[in-house]
Amino acid sequence: MEIIKTIKQMQSYSREQQRLGKTIGLVPTMGYLHEGHIELVKAARKENDIVIVSIFVNPIQFGVGEDFDIYPRDLKRDSQLLEKENVDVIFNPEGEEMYPAGYNTFVEVSGEITTKLCGASRPGHFRGVTTVVSKLFNTCLPDKAYFGQKDAQQVMVIEKMVKELNFPLTIVRVPIIREKDGLAMSSRNTYLSDELRKEALLLNQSLIKGKQAIENGEKDVEKVKKLIQDYIKTSPNANIDYVEILSGEDLSDLSDLSELKGKILIALAVKFGNTRLIDNQLVEV
Repeated sequence: MEIIKTIKQMQSYSREQQRLGKTIGLVPTMGYLHEGHIELVKAARKENDIVIVSIFVNPIQFGVGEDFDIYPRDLKRDSQLLEKENVDVIFNPEGEEMYPAGYNTFVEVSGEITTKLCGASRPGHFRGVTTVVSKLFNTCLPDKAYFGQKDAQQVMVIEKMVKELNFPLTIVRVPIIREKDGLAMSSRNTYLSDELRKEALLLNQSLIKGKQAIENGEKDVEKVKKLIQDYIKTSPNANIDYVEILSGEDLSDLSDLSELKGKILIALAVKFGNTRLIDNQLVEV
């Protein structure tokens, strides 16, 4: 396994693999890998000749007062995990490599898809995501790129960007990977105390209750949202950022589920102490 630090070297490597007729799968990450990331890597390994994992904590997707400076980083640990999965390359650039002095070019997806959910409470976040992902695509030159369903809005935004900017690659969604007790795996889970870790289980439990309500015939979106919110509020340390029920296709608003056919996305973001966690559930109706 090779660790590449520069864009020029990464592009050269990928072009050589393309010349040899090999397919490339990319797993973009910010590092401090957990089993959810490893599932993305395994999916990429099954479907491609070459697997590249990028590890880059992207500064421009963090807002003021967010956790960029303390976001967990451990390249040695990550490298050991990825070597076990037979990853070919880790692309691990420095911030100055991705954003040199004077950098001022950004990629932005406009509209409701980026202004709701995390976009509402984290202005500028998705501009940072789409910019760095575009740069990773142009650097690593993948045939397929792998993203987790846990970041449902992020995947939908990236899919829209890829379609509208004609990137010659396929986005592959991988289902949410959860701990045995149901908590969605996240690098930020390491911030939680034992007490907050237990309270955070309410997230998946509340999503299940919402899903069951819809499947049992509840058509009123506000009633389902209130059911979820009330359950989360049983935690003394939970601070709800949002609970939303939207179209699973384009994040458009829903008020009455009686006429709807297709996928519904129940999405939430909740802070436990200073740790903001997200989770979601897709429901077929």
